Amino acid sequence: MPQAKDKMCEIDEHISKRFDIHKRLGKGAYGIVWKAVDRKTKEVVAVKKIFDAFRNQTDAQRTFREIMFLQSFKNHPNIIKLHSIHRAANNRDIYLGFEYMETDLHNVIKRGNVLKDVHKRYIMYQLLKATKYIHSGNVIHRDQKPSNILLDTLCRCKIADFGLARSLTQMLDGNDTDPTLTDYVATRWYRAPEILIANRRYTKGIDMWSLGCILGEMIAGKPIFPGSSTVNQIEKIMATIPTPSQDDISNVCVSGIGTSMIKNASNVHKVPLKAMLGPDVPFDGLDLIHKLLFFNPSKRLTAQQALKHPYVSKFHDPDQEIDMPCTVTIPFNDDIRLSVDDYRNKLYEIMAEHTKLKPLKVQRNLVKVQPDFKYDVKPRVAKDTERFLKSRCNSTYVTQSEPKLHQTKPKNPVYIKSEPKIPARQAVPPNHQIKSETKKYGQPLHSKTSSHLKRRSLEPKANNIYMSFNSFNQTHGIITQSALMELRASGMR
Repeated sequence: MPQAKDKMCEIDEHISKRFDIHKRLGKGAYGIVWKAVDRKTKEVVAVKKIFDAFRNQTDAQRTFREIMFLQSFKNHPNIIKLHSIHRAANNRDIYLGFEYMETDLHNVIKRGNVLKDVHKRYIMYQLLKATKYIHSGNVIHRDQKPSNILLDTLCRCKIADFGLARSLTQMLDGNDTDPTLTDYVATRWYRAPEILIANRRYTKGIDMWSLGCILGEMIAGKPIFPGSSTVNQIEKIMATIPTPSQDDISNVCVSGIGTSMIKNASNVHKVPLKAMLGPDVPFDGLDLIHKLLFFNPSKRLTAQQALKHPYVSKFHDPDQEIDMPCTVTIPFNDDIRLSVDDYRNKLYEIMAEHTKLKPLKVQRNLVKVQPDFKYDVKPRVAKDTERFLKSRCNSTYVTQSEPKLHQTKPKNPVYIKSEPKIPARQAVPPNHQIKSETKKYGQPLHSKTSSHLKRRSLEPKANNIYMSFNSFNQTHGIITQSALMELRASGMR
């Protein structure tokens, strides 16, 4: 009872009317997050309350910036979707309604031995795809790290937290004095060398460096550059990557202090990256990390180039690797820090004008994308299986993977197994209900009739490729049953 009272005291009454709050997922100095159900849409969501979102200019700018960028990038399947924004009764806090994800990459890595090689490749592919989309809008995220990468039990990932993101268009069009470039950018362990030495000429390469650190952490099971200070961070980096040439140092270091720091750190004892990552690191994974961790940002792979690397080639699909059709900017000049009231009033004005979030006003360019882009992410074999089933039966088909809440019951369902390790079910009499894991989600139990069993027995058996949603072999799907349970245990809060 005391916990229930505390929960209700923390939530405004009008928010409780909109959302059915289930449980608290986490609480920090800046806010609190709950798992909830939207009473209007019946969707499971994450409700985030930001404490005193406009307490000062820096917090007000980051709150406004995150909402504006999320509003622009919400249509990509690997970027977290912001469903709604709500004012608080005290006019200081703010509520954000996000799509719900079970855990984040930091918790999964910390759990240990949950992710297999195929999962790491799939996660990296999704991160590269989302980063390509962000960069095509001429925006840099600046704070990619495992705790900002959300995951579900199907190994789908989404990038979150755009509070430090910046539009390169506004930075290039601005003047030489840019107060926001001195902001705290990225957690130290994932910062690129040019940020550590205070180079204010930001490029998209800083995000690619962070992705290299994230991939290394997934493979090693721990951060690869856990520096205790800025100087120690530089020393750990220079001890692992190849010693940069004098030209590279001159291009990156804009001051004598930065040049001196890099040259001194280059004299430390070298530790090969392969030794740091362990003996089981795949060759193509090691090669991709090397190409993402070049000292000179202009020599690092771009997101588009990295998507063609052999490490993620099994998932490579150009039709899914889309670009933004525009250059993204926020309504205010982000190079100038405005007053708290300016940010608050502009955000409230947008909330009042739009009951649903709409895309930002953008600068059109010549980038073209597929107009019929599908946002659902599926492995190639899964798409082939979908075509196969549609061409051979007139009934709606569903999978036995984890169901969505409030899913409508299809007529004459034909079931396929998404996890081949689960023992095959025996034939049952007509109209007999089959027990399944969907019962615990409150879903209606479907039945298989004799006509369904007969139709299934007539399916061709020559192509074993259609036995499961499996891009590689028949020993595991996108995530195995045992790994799925461990992933749930590590992240279901």
